[in-house]
Amino acid sequence: MKEFWSGRIRDMVPYVPGEQPKDRKFIKLNTNENPYPPSPQVEPAIREAVESLRLYPDPECAALRQVIAARYGLTPAHVFCGNGSDEVLSFAFQAFFDKAKPVTFPDITYTFYAVYVKYLDLTARVVPLSEDFSLPVEALLEGAVGGLVIANPNAPTGQTLPAETVLDIVRRCPGQVVLVDEAYVDFGAESVARWVGDYPNLLVVQTASKSRSLAGLRVGWALGDPDLIQGLQCVRDSINSYTVDRLAVAGAAAAIADEDYFASTCQAIVRTREETAHRLRALGFQVGDSRANFLFVRHPDFPGKALFDGLRERGILVRRWDLPRIGDHLRISIGTEGEMDALCRALGELTGR
Repeated sequence: MKEFWSGRIRDMVPYVPGEQPKDRKFIKLNTNENPYPPSPQVEPAIREAVESLRLYPDPECAALRQVIAARYGLTPAHVFCGNGSDEVLSFAFQAFFDKAKPVTFPDITYTFYAVYVKYLDLTARVVPLSEDFSLPVEALLEGAVGGLVIANPNAPTGQTLPAETVLDIVRRCPGQVVLVDEAYVDFGAESVARWVGDYPNLLVVQTASKSRSLAGLRVGWALGDPDLIQGLQCVRDSINSYTVDRLAVAGAAAAIADEDYFASTCQAIVRTREETAHRLRALGFQVGDSRANFLFVRHPDFPGKALFDGLRERGILVRRWDLPRIGDHLRISIGTEGEMDALCRALGELTGR
């Protein structure tokens, strides 16, 4: 029964996160978590922050904004921090998109975008990806009037637009906010973050969950013109000024400051990704080019659901969506070398190779 539910949520189809099993131990390659632990600088920073937990956190996240701004050559006025990039994205949809003018994004992309549109009573203009899952830029721009959202690299395909193409889109939409979701940018793509000071309509959203191994801490940020940042702050302060807690601020700041550890783990994931792609192709899989910490694959001779179920029976979780065009595809997060060895052995069994 939904007797007491508001009309806003009565017919909602919420976002479905990747399975987090509790009944048995799995090799988890389904939620794009980093297989390596956070920077060794994170734990001591959090321990020190514990002493001040009786106090509310800084609503402006000044210390964290300073670290992020320094990394990208920006000022703290160009940075907004939130409780994970999903919260930052939801604030952006509220701050910059209106029902009267549809926001544009691809049909195959991060599924939370469509959920935000429904929940916030917005309208969307959904542009089909090309047959090879590349983004048709001209079709995306044609008729765009209420802002654009581009995941770069895209999820779940892993495909990436060059930075110059993204900036060309921004230049051609001067009256619209172009939101670039760079959750996976650190695994081989080029960020456009350093250009936010040049384009007042460019908003870049990133996260500490993937490349900084802090999915459990929930920290994300936006980089943009100070006017856009103030818009995000307005939404935040209309809901909850204290969205990022003291432990999260301390841990994320330490992780972002440790550039050497960040670079080494990203490079390790990229190496494992390329090795795994080669092995999967040898097993007969079609493997899309990826600049993310996952691969998007299908086998021409085996249904996606059969492979998904077979892997689960063998203790390996991957992600699959029962949706048009991609129902036979699997999104496989990059784990450790040992975990990817187990994956390839299991898929070899399932495909008879």
